[in-house]
Amino acid sequence: WIQLDQGDKVQVDVTNELPISTDVHWHGLGVPNSMDGVAPITQEFIQPGETFTYEFTAPMENRMAMYHAHHHGQEAILNGLFSVIQVGEMQLPPPGNYGGLEVPADIQISQEIPMVLNDAGVIGLSLNGKAWPETAPIAADKGDWILLHYYNEGLVGHPMHLHSQPHIVIAKDGYPLAAPYRVDTTWISPGERYSVLIKADNVGTWAFHCHIINHAEDDDGLMGMVTAMIVNDPNAA
Repeated sequence: WIQLDQGDKVQVDVTNELPISTDVHWHGLGVPNSMDGVAPITQEFIQPGETFTYEFTAPMENRMAMYHAHHHGQEAILNGLFSVIQVGEMQLPPPGNYGGLEVPADIQISQEIPMVLNDAGVIGLSLNGKAWPETAPIAADKGDWILLHYYNEGLVGHPMHLHSQPHIVIAKDGYPLAAPYRVDTTWISPGERYSVLIKADNVGTWAFHCHIINHAEDDDGLMGMVTAMIVNDPNAA
């Protein structure tokens, strides 16, 4: 997870230790054409053993983006050659009532979490490169506010569903929405990024999963794109 400030000067040296040629595309950043990472259109292939240097300036606005191989992407991305980039701090919605969820003026974010979705290759059906039961649960105290960013690096869309915790969609592809809206399931198409604001409101261990059921369960039970949110009551005896 690369975190940048607005206007940062960025230099990334990419050394190819793969047995195949590659490149790196900065999805959603708006870099110069020669740095876009789409060989052979904008650059030569980075051959095995070679190094290519990408240089660009981070945008002067907040952005949620991804980077991944474009050349041989059908193999490389599905086998782990990807990650995410955040520029600046996500703009939170103004105070108000969003579908019954009251967002206060003095909101404090307790956790900010990226969640990368994938569905094929060696990684397979996964959240942040892990499949159930190896996925990391999200732990929170009742009343916490959590800012979660979805990134879909897979081949198909995923409707992500969090049980029993109210949340609102506040941004798409890093751009704040003029009218945030409450959901219990968020559809993320390939290449899309969505940011959601979650209030940990109900104590317990709650399922968090893709709602295409065969992405989350098979004949042996839970699998793939499943994790949990554990909400504790800090005042419990």
